[in-house]
Amino acid sequence: MARRSTPLTDTQIKNLKPGSKEKTLSDGNGLQLRVRTNGSKHWNFKYYHPVTKKRVNIGLGTYPEVSLVKARKAVIEYRELVASGIDPKEKREQESFKLKQESLYTLKFVAAEWLEIKKHEVTEDHAAKTWRSLERHVFPELGAVPLIDIKAPKVIQVFRPIEAQGSLETIKRLNQRLNEIMNYGVNCGYIDANPLIGMRSAFKKPKKENMATLPPSELPNLMLALSQASIKRVTRCLIEWQLHTISRPSEAATARWEEIDIENLIWTIPAEKMKKRREHVIPLTKQMLGILDTIKPISGHREYIFASDRNPKTHCNS
Repeated sequence: MARRSTPLTDTQIKNLKPGSKEKTLSDGNGLQLRVRTNGSKHWNFKYYHPVTKKRVNIGLGTYPEVSLVKARKAVIEYRELVASGIDPKEKREQESFKLKQESLYTLKFVAAEWLEIKKHEVTEDHAAKTWRSLERHVFPELGAVPLIDIKAPKVIQVFRPIEAQGSLETIKRLNQRLNEIMNYGVNCGYIDANPLIGMRSAFKKPKKENMATLPPSELPNLMLALSQASIKRVTRCLIEWQLHTISRPSEAATARWEEIDIENLIWTIPAEKMKKRREHVIPLTKQMLGILDTIKPISGHREYIFASDRNPKTHCNS
């Protein structure tokens, strides 16, 4: 016949003294009090998992913060859950996670996590531009909103003023970024589903406009106009460099002297600067070498080839 535990009393618990070893006292129904060697007293509830039937231990807090009466009340509630097929420990963890969803996992918090991953796929400038657009258009209204509370109608309402300005391309990009963030949230378990799928249908599609182009026959006139234009030498050299290399504005503006290999006549653009995250090598032509010779007396001792005149430690704007 199993031995029945003698219920504890408040007086008994108050008078308990720590020993050289930790000791455990039982109150019955799975409620135990652990007395540690430093004198602290901790409530535990031991039970069998309703499904796996494995022994489970769950903490109920410390005494006297959690009194004997409160500990017994908690045990009654937990035993009722077990009888209903619910594991108290799992239920508490779910409730704790839900609280985190409502307080910690805001749109801005999750967006920051997402961008840390995204940074490995895009250039540094692109990542910074993405964050600035979110700070300008999204975070003021939605940044502090828990991710689980982000719904399409709320986002659409925030985007309507942008639409009224005719900035449909901005809405398109913001929609893409928000959907990526929400999908990230789904994969991380912060939300169950992405509620912004299909949100683009609530806005007009931006009209595709081809970029302005210059016929090849006009290039000599452009180069002549550049050479005669009343602009700073560094600016002129930067524009000419971009034209000769067919590089993106940010790639040209952030070119460093260390990327130039005069011996092998190549300019190596690091992978982190490239859109596809692959190193790009451009041969140095006679014209490009001429640009480098022109700019070297100005920035040869600097990090960037096209150093800013306001702050020579950084580069010109692209």
